[in-house]
Amino acid sequence: MTNNIDKESNVSDSDFSSTKEDFKKTFPWRIFKIMAEFIEGFEFISNLKDKSVTVFGATRFLSDNSNYQKAEKLGALLSKEGYTVITGGGPGIMEAANKGAYEAGGESAGINIELPESQESNRFVNKSSSFHYFFIRKMIMSFASSVYLFFPGGYGTLDEFFEMVMLLQTKKLSQPVTIVAVGKDYWEPLFRWFKDELYEKQKAISEGDLKLFKLVDTPEEAVEYIKSIKNIKK
Repeated sequence: MTNNIDKESNVSDSDFSSTKEDFKKTFPWRIFKIMAEFIEGFEFISNLKDKSVTVFGATRFLSDNSNYQKAEKLGALLSKEGYTVITGGGPGIMEAANKGAYEAGGESAGINIELPESQESNRFVNKSSSFHYFFIRKMIMSFASSVYLFFPGGYGTLDEFFEMVMLLQTKKLSQPVTIVAVGKDYWEPLFRWFKDELYEKQKAISEGDLKLFKLVDTPEEAVEYIKSIKNIKK
């Protein structure tokens, strides 16, 4: 989705100096760009189906990876249940989930990020939007769905996972959401550390915080769990 303010002003983020003095002269354009991305982002998700699931996971997994295959199957299963499948629009797990939904004839959406390496939307996205700012993209994605599914991934996946768990813990979300982690081999050691270190040893979280997310191992388990939740749109 094109940002009209950038086209008219011909001002990009790289034109902004990091010095405080120069920033005072140019920050209104940065604010306008941020406002435009927020407006376009919320308009984009408002045009998607009410029933939607957002999927996160590693960008580096290829089609021969078992997690890629699980995400592709899950995308198809969710699509057949009437859900829009939303991802970050990139490769790996995102591509797999979009592919499953797309090939099942469902709505397959991508909320992409503009990177120096030029990440492009995967070819299985039939609705897409792109953002310059990570923080805007993250906010839009946090409003996009009532279900968030997390496959194994790197720093970006973990960042999104902790963001959603924290928002759910602090009750800062606009609607009830369900968080599901897929892949016991990957997630169990981390969740065990939550229990042993954060809860029992450090007392840094409450026992209820350990129940903010559900761990499953297969696409079928994930779909059955989603269907069993009463406070999400079905």
